[in-house]
Amino acid sequence: MNGLESLQTLTTVVADTGDIEAVAAYKPQDATTNPSLILAAASDERYQHLIDDAVEYGKQHGSEQHEQLEWAMDRLFVLFGCEILKVIEGRVSTEVDARLSFDTEATVARARRIVDMYEAEGFGKDRVLIKVASTWEGLQAGKELEQDGIHCNMTLMFSFAQAQVAAQNQITLISPFVGRILDWYKKAEGVDGYLPDADPGVRSVRRIYAYYKKYGISTQVMGASFRNIDEIKALAGCDLLTIAPKFLDALEQCKKELKPKLSQEWAEKNCQDPAEELDEATFRWRFNENAMATEKLSEGIRAFAADTKKLEALVLQKLN
Repeated sequence: MNGLESLQTLTTVVADTGDIEAVAAYKPQDATTNPSLILAAASDERYQHLIDDAVEYGKQHGSEQHEQLEWAMDRLFVLFGCEILKVIEGRVSTEVDARLSFDTEATVARARRIVDMYEAEGFGKDRVLIKVASTWEGLQAGKELEQDGIHCNMTLMFSFAQAQVAAQNQITLISPFVGRILDWYKKAEGVDGYLPDADPGVRSVRRIYAYYKKYGISTQVMGASFRNIDEIKALAGCDLLTIAPKFLDALEQCKKELKPKLSQEWAEKNCQDPAEELDEATFRWRFNENAMATEKLSEGIRAFAADTKKLEALVLQKLN
């Protein structure tokens, strides 16, 4: 087996892209999207018909232009998700507007609307994960949605405190980031890189995985945001890994089989954290104490919001 094939025996491999053809080529179990990935795909001529469809949908569902735009954007994300679902067996993750990251009620409302759109296209709740930023408000939205049977993927996760609250809120899946943590520490410590076992992003995911498995937490861990395939290899055995096409290709070219790095037995031996639940004040204090997580969460929300605005500009050109 090549690297990708052996990884697939250890971990559920997820494609991190909005490119439908790339998803079809690698045949992953699941796929994830975000505003940045959809923006890149929407700029491709192959997918202009999806924008046209979304624009018409927006015109039918909104009276004012801002309403039409909002409906069209949700529709566009769902249309990309539906096309992806046609070529995979599992789930697609679709993100709620990042500008709602600090508004629990609005996040819940938009998530329900997105799920309704999927169901109207014949894809039930079991095929969709709603992506929400891992703010305190987002984590509470995730809790409410899960209670309604809507499964969530908590994204922009950079700290152990975020993972603890996601667990106690019984979220279906979390996406702790790896590469963006690496970026921060390389800059902060003035180094060119780390060996895989010392990579701060790898260590973050391993800590969360160990905690979840030791205490029988059902929330799935999906490592995300990779900068090199060594990070991926170092997390072989994680519940899921969401991987960009360029790294899927690199793994496919790798002729050595990957060995498991994470397992239940490993977690039992390596977890050093006590089981605990965090209230809002404790969560906010611990998160505030983590400069990396504080900076990267804010930066990630701003970046997704900026790409959403760029995508809106493309849609507005056709709405006018």
